[in-house]
Parts: sequence; C-alpha cells; structure tokens
Amino acid sequence: MELMNCHAIVTGGASGLGAATAAAVINTGGKATILDRDEGRGSETVKTLGKAARFRLADVTNETDIADAVMEAIGVFGPISLVINCAGVGTPGRIISRKGVLPLATYTNVIMINLVGSFNVMKASAEAMQTNDTDADGCRGLIVNTASVAGYEGQVGQVAYSSSKGGIIALTLPAARDLAQFGIRVVTIAPGLFDTPMMGNLPEDVQESLAKSTPFPQRLGTSEEYAELALAIFKNNMINGETIRLDGAVRLAPR
Repeated sequence: MELMNCHAIVTGGASGLGAATAAAVINTGGKATILDRDEGRGSETVKTLGKAARFRLADVTNETDIADAVMEAIGVFGPISLVINCAGVGTPGRIISRKGVLPLATYTNVIMINLVGSFNVMKASAEAMQTNDTDADGCRGLIVNTASVAGYEGQVGQVAYSSSKGGIIALTLPAARDLAQFGIRVVTIAPGLFDTPMMGNLPEDVQESLAKSTPFPQRLGTSEEYAELALAIFKNNMINGETIRLDGAVRLAPR
C-alpha cells in the first residue's frame, strides 16, 4: 500500500513510539489522528506536526469512546488505512512482595489498557476499514499492535505487563485470519529496550546498564526505528499475522 495520502490512527501518539510514528506518516505525505489520554502532551505534539495531524482525547478501554473517535477521524481526514496501537502502561509489581499481594485491580488495569484497549481499537478500526477501496492485492488496511520482548521473557515484577503483551502476541495470528476476508492485515511489533518516556523514568545508570545488555547495536532503540519498521510493514502486503521482534538480539534476564 502507498503512504502518500494515507490516514493513520495512532493510539498513545502523544509521545514516544506513537508520536514518532505519527511524524513519520506525515513526513511521507500522510495524515495522522492521535488518540491519547494526555491532552496537554497530545496538543503539543499536534502543534509540532502541523495541519496534517489531529489530536483527540480518548480512552482505549471505552468501547463507545473509541467507536466515536474512529468515526470522527474519518469525518475529518477521510478513510483510515493504517492503525498503530502504541497506548500502554508498564505498572510493575510482584505477585507477592514485602508490600503484600499484588492487588487484582493493578493487574486488571494493565490488562485492560494494553490488551483489551488494543483489541477495542482494532475492532472499531476494522469495522470502518472493511468499506475502504482496495489496492491491487485487495488490501484495505493494516493494524499494527505493539507488544514487547517482555511478552516472551518477562522479568521479575513484570507479571501484569508480560501477561498483557503476551496476549497481544497471541492475538496477532487469529486476528489476521479473522480479518483476511476483508483485506485487512494485522501485524505486531515487539520492541526490546527503547529510549521512550517509560524508559526515561528509570535512573540513568540503570538505562546505561540496560543498553549494554543488547548484543548489537549496544544501545537503546529509538522511537524513529520503531516508526521505520511500522511504515515498512505498511508498504509490504505479504507481512501479515506475524510478530516481529525489534530488539537488537536482546533476551531479557530474570531480573
């Protein structure tokens, strides 16, 4: 599919991976609707990106809100051909720690935002995409979900986060098979250790140590590298139903 005049919805697009991907779409001649719960940061991002970008405050876990947001986006920028799900949280916590047992509400919140939120956006977007015009292959659109290498090798304290990202990985193939008849592709990117706002919350020495744990290149990944992969997937219709690790060959240690 062609990126020129593409309209992308990007969740979690106010910062990090999502903001970089929205910028990449616009830089190639497309338009981006950013959905995020951080109104301040989202508005600032749109100011930077210009008239080809639009921000909409949205809760990925709210079925009605997302359905409305998708229809509003289409009303402004036209049909959606690309969806990038980057919204997510990484609340840490062991099942049992010195603080006690992990509250079920903490676990559920991570699952709701990361996994259920991704599914919610995917289904609302797919419903709209099914009426798009097709390209030569019959493709109508692409949905890219964001997992993590923690979905494969979760560390101590990542039980909720790893569960949510493992769920996204498991969702990929059946979702691609479900939507194949409509010409809609589903692909997941599983980033390794990336320089994002979530990583920025860690002490600098911890970030340096994590960067050195990546075999090659021995550094943190950049949001722009995530965006480059997302757009490469968009242009290649044969990539479908797959989770792609973007991790510099890192494999997470237990802690």
